[in-house]
Amino acid sequence: MVEPPPSAARAPPSRSFRSFIWDTDTHLKSREERRLLRKLDWSILTIGCLGFFMKYLDQGNLANAYVSGMQEELSMYGNEYTYAGTAYTCAYAVMQIPSTLIVQKIRPSIWLAAMEVGWATFTFAQAGLRNVGQLYAFRFMVGFFESSFFPVLLYVLGSWYTKTELAKRVALFHMTAPLGSAFGGYLQAAVYTNLDGVHGLAGWRWLYIVCGCMTLPVGIATFFVLPDTPFTTRSRFLTSNECELALERVQKAGKAPPAKVYGESCQSNSYFGIWLKAEGYSVVDRNVIPTGSKLISAACIVLWGFLSDYTGSRFALIIGPLIYALLPNGILAFWPSSTQLKEFAFLTSSAHLVTAIFYTWANEVCAGDNEERALVISSMNAGQYAVDAWLPIVIFPQTMAPTFRYGFPATFGFVIAAIIAVLVIRLLVWRDEHRKAATEILVNPDSYSSDVPPADQNKWRVETP
Repeated sequence: MVEPPPSAARAPPSRSFRSFIWDTDTHLKSREERRLLRKLDWSILTIGCLGFFMKYLDQGNLANAYVSGMQEELSMYGNEYTYAGTAYTCAYAVMQIPSTLIVQKIRPSIWLAAMEVGWATFTFAQAGLRNVGQLYAFRFMVGFFESSFFPVLLYVLGSWYTKTELAKRVALFHMTAPLGSAFGGYLQAAVYTNLDGVHGLAGWRWLYIVCGCMTLPVGIATFFVLPDTPFTTRSRFLTSNECELALERVQKAGKAPPAKVYGESCQSNSYFGIWLKAEGYSVVDRNVIPTGSKLISAACIVLWGFLSDYTGSRFALIIGPLIYALLPNGILAFWPSSTQLKEFAFLTSSAHLVTAIFYTWANEVCAGDNEERALVISSMNAGQYAVDAWLPIVIFPQTMAPTFRYGFPATFGFVIAAIIAVLVIRLLVWRDEHRKAATEILVNPDSYSSDVPPADQNKWRVETP
């Protein structure tokens, strides 16, 4: 008689509702693993989202201050606004790669807490600006201290989560960037309405004071809440069994432990408020209306991230939004006479942001080498800011506002270049995957000698009478 395999007697676990809206393999995880993930989400996502929200709030408050009185008070009638952005970007680009190398030696919770307290200090300092020279210096220091947060948090996220878990969490983390920028508009509108002139300070100066008061507590909390990595964690809320489980998870996913290591701000919506000012909109409207583009961007970031994890496809959820981006950026490039059409383009020009999926893809491709993963992630962000340090001066000089006849056409061209680059990357990844498969066949030819996997060759056992 033929004996059915033991697995035939056990029905596979049924999919829970949670597996459709969160991790697709939730129903396959043990209760202990689900509890571990809840703790990680509570700690890493909470502190990461709060910190990144504050990072973008403090990064973007220059634009809000500029259209709310700073331009007139500091006599910024040339390209000073562009130069201030360049000072920030130069410092931000310089520290991208060093920061991910530093956290191989210093625990991320210590390093990031120190960096956040540093940028909070210089955010406060901007409330006392007296000339553009001080503005350049303070923006440089804010960029220097903020530069570590994004690459290090991505590194930490990639250290804990597996392929079915990572993209949506990176998307939620990255979603807080446009939310922080949007909140900055609402905050400046409220500050300008309620605090302008209080104690002799202009409303834009109060914005920096309020932002500093919000950033400092988050920096202190980072030291106590962030659990570092599975290999270096000293978290008090993770039990020893949960730490062991975390190590098992990442080792099973092929993520290497640390080894010894030796030694896009050109987005069109960044200029939305300047166009509104040229059109004669009020100070409140200049700060509030551009938040619409940030909210649309935030919703799309989460949508693309969840769809990427649900479908398992990184490439499709990158190339699709980039193709759509040709529409709004094309409108701004050709600059039609219709005000409504240009407003639509500004509002939707960042719907294509798939940064979360890009970094998830990089985390997965480099999972087998911890140092390579850290360097690639930081190099991607550093490359962006290295170009952004000088490019706005060339294509977005304030003397060409608000039409920016070099900037918007160039941005349209960058979208086309991005589509081509993604196609090339996909081909290179396919090539590497095929080479790896061929190498495995040469090393273990017996494993590929039959269409039936070795583990299943004795699946059915026949008993003789």
